[in-house]
Amino acid sequence: MSGARRPGRLAPGDVLRVGAAGLRARPMRVFLSALGIAIGIAAMVAVVGISTSSRADLAATLDRLGTNLLTVAPGDTLFGDQAAMPEAAIGMIARIPDVESASGTALLDDVKVYRNDRIPEEESGGIAVRAAHLGLLDTVRARVGHGAWLNAATARHPAVVLGSGAADRLGIGAAGPDVRVYLGGRWFTVVGVLDPVELAPELNDSALVGWEAAKRRFGFEGHPTTVYTRVAEDRVEAVRDLLAATANPEAPNEVEVSRPSDALAAKAATDQAFTGLLLGLGGVALLVGGVGVANTMVISVLERRAEIGLRRSLGATRGHIRLQFLTESQLLAGLGGVGGVALGTVVTAVYALTRDWPTVVPVWVMGGGVAATLLIGAVAGLYPAIRAARLPPTEALASP
Repeated sequence: MSGARRPGRLAPGDVLRVGAAGLRARPMRVFLSALGIAIGIAAMVAVVGISTSSRADLAATLDRLGTNLLTVAPGDTLFGDQAAMPEAAIGMIARIPDVESASGTALLDDVKVYRNDRIPEEESGGIAVRAAHLGLLDTVRARVGHGAWLNAATARHPAVVLGSGAADRLGIGAAGPDVRVYLGGRWFTVVGVLDPVELAPELNDSALVGWEAAKRRFGFEGHPTTVYTRVAEDRVEAVRDLLAATANPEAPNEVEVSRPSDALAAKAATDQAFTGLLLGLGGVALLVGGVGVANTMVISVLERRAEIGLRRSLGATRGHIRLQFLTESQLLAGLGGVGGVALGTVVTAVYALTRDWPTVVPVWVMGGGVAATLLIGAVAGLYPAIRAARLPPTEALASP
């Protein structure tokens, strides 16, 4: 008596071939379904990649500019009036042992700057005029984009250095002996134009004149309105606690101390929160793509009832049928996942290139994107696979 024949086993290669054959038979439907998955994965990869690239650029910026810059500014008096720092505030702060350098600016409230002397007084363009110490650039780590910074000679004469924003508003692209602006009712020669200053953005929209020139020509009394202080990296908090009392010993409560790099860190935190929102939207797109895969597989089962019946009649078990359709579903989702990762990486690279950022796409998001699509493929294909496996061979063969 012969033994009962045991059902055959499908090798992994056979499973892939059978699953891929179902996809090759319907290329347009497969493409559209995979596209839905790819869009969701691309959105998530691009969101994480762009956010990571932005943070990498911020980290590089902070590494270059340092997080050890502190600013000191006058606050309000007890009566709500604007306080004033002593003339000697910059020198007193510079004598603190852990201070590497100190410099400052003073806002000249009643002084305006114009491109020429024919512009109406009220059309100042929002450009501030500030007196500046010669050591300002070194302290804030700013760079001159064109021309030169003030020196001991030009700081006494009608010479001005423009911030990047101020130069744009005045329509000045370069400095030179023949380039002049009408500042405080006098002609000043533009000797330099600054590159954008990240840690002191107020300088971008300012016209900077020498400390002595401001005293001689505008009656400036020498009270700084902002003192920039560069301190030892490991002594930032200790120096921060001393600055108010040092800058104004008689009224330390009227002094405000801040750390400009904190604003950049806060911006990064805001960007991270926004990234979470966009990831949620990408997840919704991915879910919609998963529904598309499930729909494709259900239709595929309905259209291939005769094929399923023929395979069952030739000895395929229910497990074989389930495995075939689960493999199709995962291959379909996997194609979308790989395509989405590639598309998201390209979008990240292009966007980072336009912003001069490093392109950073974490490995975990690429691997996680593909893994997520395989999981979605398994879930989306589970019901169609079970439905296909339950079809009786005779009923399936009788289907048109």
